[in-house]
Amino acid sequence: MRGKVSITGVGHTTWGKHPGRDRVALIVEAAAKAIADAGLEKDEIDAVLVKQPNSAPGILYGQKVAEALGLRPTIGLNLDQGGAACTSLLQYGSLAIEAGMIKNALIVYGDTPRTGSRAALHRPRGDDAIMGWYSVAAGYAMIHQAYQQRYSSAPEEFGIFAVQMRANGAENPNAHLRSPLTMDEYLAGGKLIDPLRKDDFCLVSDGAAAIVIGATADARDRSRAVPLLGMGQGQESWEVHLRPDILRTKAEDSANMAFKMAGIDRKDLSFAQIYDCFTVTVLQTLEDYGLAPRGTAGKKALAEGIGLDGWLPLNTSGGLLSESGTPGLQLIIEGVRQMRGEATLQVKDPRFGLITNQGGTMHTHATIIVGQPS
Repeated sequence: MRGKVSITGVGHTTWGKHPGRDRVALIVEAAAKAIADAGLEKDEIDAVLVKQPNSAPGILYGQKVAEALGLRPTIGLNLDQGGAACTSLLQYGSLAIEAGMIKNALIVYGDTPRTGSRAALHRPRGDDAIMGWYSVAAGYAMIHQAYQQRYSSAPEEFGIFAVQMRANGAENPNAHLRSPLTMDEYLAGGKLIDPLRKDDFCLVSDGAAAIVIGATADARDRSRAVPLLGMGQGQESWEVHLRPDILRTKAEDSANMAFKMAGIDRKDLSFAQIYDCFTVTVLQTLEDYGLAPRGTAGKKALAEGIGLDGWLPLNTSGGLLSESGTPGLQLIIEGVRQMRGEATLQVKDPRFGLITNQGGTMHTHATIIVGQPS
């Protein structure tokens, strides 16, 4: 599979607030941009792969989106893997292309939790809700606290990721939140669920994004087609409090699979777009991916930096902490822009880029590694 399929088109709406906008209409807007960016006509799309919206899950949602696009695709799919779904859909679309079932797949996501319903974000979490296990953030607060206790981590080791993502977002004209954050401001931020400060949380954003993938050999403009070199997944079945080790996840398996397929070493990476729904997620992912020894990701980021000139440039458009809180496609889009040389904060001469998505409370993990356009 290495290099046989490429991301050929990307598009998104503005991020932030879309009062009164229908989520399917936002998807159609983003999809039209991605199809045009790929140099395709709408009817050349023969798969519509949709991540289910968090705020309005429903059956046959993929078919609903295809209908709104005026398409009758060979494959229509609506997937729920939480925040890992968009990258997983890209992988499934790639496999269908390689199998000869389709030629071009459209992967889309859109939702309006900012101006619509946020119920999915603060619903009870299983039978333990009566003891305070309430909201998505509760599980991440436990992981954050466990990390602090095991590694005697200072708050700054988490804060550096919030500060850098906000700095990157401030440079991004499309970011939902464009205000920089100092470390002092981070430390002074009130704790919403101990030990999580308010800037440990990602944004809640309206918006939609889309990408198009197709066979690399068939790309209309090979110079802008970004090849997929490696793919991986790993799934954790157990809730946080039932796991043998709260600080080890199946992200390790996802990473190992992707790096093996890509045939590169971790030191070869030019940048990484890491799913940052909470700051601890970034530390955990970097360590699960073998990019930093256990307990050192925050220390390494503080000492060596994670900006363009740092140890490993991270989330160069602001990530979920600053660009958009939507789950995942914006990270893929920024990875494509980096490889094309079109990013606002552009890494110099990038060779390989890592993009990660994860869903639930570190339950689902999906990985891609991209390379230079040919």
